[in-house]
Amino acid sequence: MKEHTYDEQVNIDNALKLREIIATLPKFCGEFFRGIEPTTSSRTRIAYAYDLRVFFEFLHENNPVFNKMEIVSYPLELLDQIKPMDIEEYLDYLKYYVKDGNEHVNRERGKMRKLASLRSFYNYYYRKEMIEKNPASLVKTPKVHEKNIVRLDIDEIAIMLDEAEQGEKLTKGQQKFHGKTKTRDMAILTVLLGTGIRVSECVGLDIDDIDFKNNGMKIKRKGGKEVILYFGDEVEEALREYLETRNSMIAETGSQNALFLSLQKKRINVRSVENLVKKYSKLATQLKNITPHKLRSTYGTNLYRETGDIYLVADVLGHADVNTTKKHYAAIEDDRRRSAANLVRLREKN
Repeated sequence: MKEHTYDEQVNIDNALKLREIIATLPKFCGEFFRGIEPTTSSRTRIAYAYDLRVFFEFLHENNPVFNKMEIVSYPLELLDQIKPMDIEEYLDYLKYYVKDGNEHVNRERGKMRKLASLRSFYNYYYRKEMIEKNPASLVKTPKVHEKNIVRLDIDEIAIMLDEAEQGEKLTKGQQKFHGKTKTRDMAILTVLLGTGIRVSECVGLDIDDIDFKNNGMKIKRKGGKEVILYFGDEVEEALREYLETRNSMIAETGSQNALFLSLQKKRINVRSVENLVKKYSKLATQLKNITPHKLRSTYGTNLYRETGDIYLVADVLGHADVNTTKKHYAAIEDDRRRSAANLVRLREKN
């Protein structure tokens, strides 16, 4: 059977998962997901499906009108019976609830995302004049406080890479596998820190996506757009060293195309990369919770400090809106403005 690319396999897995979730939702929801397919990614539709299931489960458990029938049997007309106050109660419920023995907590951003899902859901049917009311549009968006951008300092980067290379402070259990994964882990960390790509873009890399002649790599951005990113000497060195060991890992049952492989000789997954980043970063700093996305922020910070070009940073990071980039690196911009305060002298001091 043909080996699928990373993105193809993700879309296949998500399509199967989406069908599974839709089967638990009211039957009319299928039309919504078919309608938004041309303008959304499979990941976005999965997120919408999960959010809508939580919403309908809330109605089923707490609304006397909705608990009289099974969720899959809800008719579209019931949406017109929901009032803005019902949605506000739903947002309050999201702060903390228990489902199947598991606790769920949603803070500001979690509630905001679930309200956004509900608005898209209602907007679809309202625009098509299939319902008469749109209560989700009347509910205020939860106020979100800006989070501080967490990133690694220069010395912390050096410590983390040293630990990944040497493995001296790893536990005995971790050291057993370190010899087998050292060059791979170093390559992954160096690529993330040296290019700012997303973790999904990293695990999706194939062998033929790397061009050492021009020191470039082909990645697929959100929305499916392919772009070429260029990397420096440190990334090149780490990739070449890893590829020398990777060739010995290939077996007939392993992945022939994936760049980064697991110990099972299959394409490494996002969770494994998240775990290795956490493992090595904890050796560099105990106070910061470092994820692959934080390494992306670290790269963006360093690039902006070196160039001062916010548009370049936005382009390299793949931000569709430069205002997103400005928001993330506003603190650095403020530091630059402060440093400018004493650069221009009006009169020489005696």
